[in-house]
Amino acid sequence: MIDGKEPAADAGFFLHTDERQGRSMAFRTEKARALWDQIKQFYDEMYFAPYRRTMLKEIRNEEDVFKLLAFSEALGIPNPVSYYTLELMPFMLEDFHEWHQRMGMEKSPLDGFKCC
Repeated sequence: MIDGKEPAADAGFFLHTDERQGRSMAFRTEKARALWDQIKQFYDEMYFAPYRRTMLKEIRNEEDVFKLLAFSEALGIPNPVSYYTLELMPFMLEDFHEWHQRMGMEKSPLDGFKCC
């Protein structure tokens, strides 16, 4: 300290040290967060692995019932919500072939739509 003033290098040294500690802390935080994400992913896989097939089967069953409801008017079954399901037909026709085969229909039951 000369004339009551501290050298500028000392102030820069302390700022530099604080900055390094901040970066180090941020790096440790990121590392801890990544480790926690890995633990969480492992837990999810271990918990859901035995039930994955069952859940996928239930999801497919729900989709099949919904498709039956949407295609019921075309199949000759009265549909009380045909006004709402008619808008969904173009989006559902992509999976129609797989659906009608899974339901046990060898050929397309729709007269105007031949997929096989």
